[in-house]
Amino acid sequence: MMNKASHLKDIGLKATGPRLRIMELFENSKDRHLSAEDVYKKLIAEDADIGLATIYRVLTQFEQAGILIRHHFESGKAVYELNEGGHHDHMVCYRCGKVTEFFDPKIEELQNQIAAQHGFSIQDHSLYLYGECADCSKSERKPFRR
Repeated sequence: MMNKASHLKDIGLKATGPRLRIMELFENSKDRHLSAEDVYKKLIAEDADIGLATIYRVLTQFEQAGILIRHHFESGKAVYELNEGGHHDHMVCYRCGKVTEFFDPKIEELQNQIAAQHGFSIQDHSLYLYGECADCSKSERKPFRR
């Protein structure tokens, strides 16, 4: 925990119990994309006494400090993931909400080519693909209609 505490201090945040616990949760969770409500449920399951307002505040602070990246998928709620420095894109299942990360150099190059054709210089981008994951497409539920 000392490394996490010093990291928080280095970016100008006090190393409080809730901040340390939420950082640890993101580092150790098998789920890479978590909403504030997901964080709250996981902490409640561990008997942590951290309120939802505190969680929202810490997530915002972590986003502003560059620790977390916020995404707004079609679910309408923000989800966060650790900022590990590497670029990747996302596939999001409309049915179950599963998020799959991917990186494809061909897609990245094509985006750069298209931008150059239009005299555009890409500074940053996000690519979200929406559809059905393999598990949901196998289920007997009605097919998704947009």
